[in-house]
Amino acid sequence: MHALTTCLRTALAGGVLASAVAITPPAAQAADNPVSGKAPAAAAAAAPSLTDIAARLPKVGPQDVIKLAASQVGISENAAGGGTKFQEWYMTSPRALETLARDGGALGDYENAPWCDMFVSWVGQRLGIQPVMGADAYTVEHARWFAEHGRWGRTPKPGAVVFFSWSGSKAIGDIKHVGFVVKDNGDGTIRTVEGNTGNGAVEARTRPAWQVAGYGYPVYPAELAS
Repeated sequence: MHALTTCLRTALAGGVLASAVAITPPAAQAADNPVSGKAPAAAAAAAPSLTDIAARLPKVGPQDVIKLAASQVGISENAAGGGTKFQEWYMTSPRALETLARDGGALGDYENAPWCDMFVSWVGQRLGIQPVMGADAYTVEHARWFAEHGRWGRTPKPGAVVFFSWSGSKAIGDIKHVGFVVKDNGDGTIRTVEGNTGNGAVEARTRPAWQVAGYGYPVYPAELAS
């Protein structure tokens, strides 16, 4: 099952992973359409400062993310929808155990699951900035993470994590896919690098901006004032 259909929690054979529609977000999470980009007061008070965290991370910037993501173009899945290094990495990561506790299922379910967000998460981990980029296998929860940290908006920027809803919905709960912004083309389209797109590969794409539900903005250490 490719990202063009879904990058949500997948209801695999036997209903191993929970269906996205069955999940009720906690009250402390951001609303589905956070226009202000501000986290709820309770979540903001409990969350550590991403800026403080970023100050202790490698001096990575947006172009470093774009370069690494673009270097993976051409990597593709096998006939079962798995076999990528992104899925293999995610299954060995501590984050996988956390998302299993949240979503249910078994670790092996990630092997052939939609991997667009695993690709995004892998890039962040490889560059040492996972704490300020977030990591997930479920696009909706990853978008909510950005919103909760006040890092959600509607402006395309190079290095932003772009979340898509093919219907044009701006509701976080309707997100189906994720990738990285390479550039705003200035004509109503954006250039991206995405995993699990097309026939299940990493590809550079041009997308209409109306399909974007919103953008997550990592706190890039290289952009912090010295």
